[in-house]
Amino acid sequence: MRPGRAVLVTVAIIWAGGIACLALVAQPLVTPIALPTALASAQVAPARLEEHVKKLSVDFYPRSADQFEKLEQAAHYISAQLAASGAKVLVQEVTVQETKYKNIIARFGPEQGPLLVVGAHYDSHGEASAGAVTLATHTPGADDNASGVAGLIELAHLLGRSRQSRRIELLAYTTEEPPHYRSEHMGSVWHARSLAAAKVDVQLMLSLEMIGYFSDAPASQSYFIPAMKHLYSDCGDFIAVVGKFGGFGATRKVKALMAGASDLPVLSINAPRALQGVDFSDHRSYWNAGMPALMVTDTAFLRNPNYHGAGDTYEKLDYKRMAKVVQGVYAVTQRYSSPSY
Repeated sequence: MRPGRAVLVTVAIIWAGGIACLALVAQPLVTPIALPTALASAQVAPARLEEHVKKLSVDFYPRSADQFEKLEQAAHYISAQLAASGAKVLVQEVTVQETKYKNIIARFGPEQGPLLVVGAHYDSHGEASAGAVTLATHTPGADDNASGVAGLIELAHLLGRSRQSRRIELLAYTTEEPPHYRSEHMGSVWHARSLAAAKVDVQLMLSLEMIGYFSDAPASQSYFIPAMKHLYSDCGDFIAVVGKFGGFGATRKVKALMAGASDLPVLSINAPRALQGVDFSDHRSYWNAGMPALMVTDTAFLRNPNYHGAGDTYEKLDYKRMAKVVQGVYAVTQRYSSPSY
């Protein structure tokens, strides 16, 4: 930790591999980065975000791995929306037991140079063993993770408004949810491995994992470790940036840029991967490939009571605050540079 870089730290007891151990959980403190007028004025329409989330969670319900046709329809919709932004859109096949799923890739900027990746999984949770498809077995997946995909689509439209000087890829991942979660069959694993094989210099990867559920009610936010309440809000009124312990530089930079893009509170955490929840999304695939990555999240089941359930529907999301999240991520794509600390 470099002197002069302020962080709030708490000691956490973590159970890992059958051993209880002490670890540090840190929230780097930052001053929001003031953005140029042209960048600060970039706006995202909440109504468009709602339109995408409704389309994915209603028209393409259920878009789980065991419902291939619906997942294909969702992939086609996402591909068309990304192409409409002016991006170069490609498909990366993800083959799982002879079934060919699809990652959708949207490229901006030059073909060479350091790469910035922003991704979100478009599949939703479903219990394949249940047989019949019902709301009890297959969630609509509005927050998880139609919200992240909607944000990705609108981010593409912001990027498409001007020529990008840096190399950027937006990824809509398949097969993030069980039964493929934390396995080699995750779409993000396939993408990360392809970048590693091509020796691409990945400057940063951001995973958009549930970005639409907010609450101003007291005690609406929970934590795995009670002591963490002293570092964070007890209201679910913020967006979180999640990184590995020790990776303070990237977290600080992303947090400062997002905080400077709107008035939405941006909190952060750097913690060991043994802390439950820290690697619960596609960014883990890039960590495993030795690449810098962060998760941007509304904290999922620590806030949203509808997680993986029938109640995860589009009308429960806060699209105005969700738009501010996307504006913050856009600021990252425009101003992020690899930290020297």
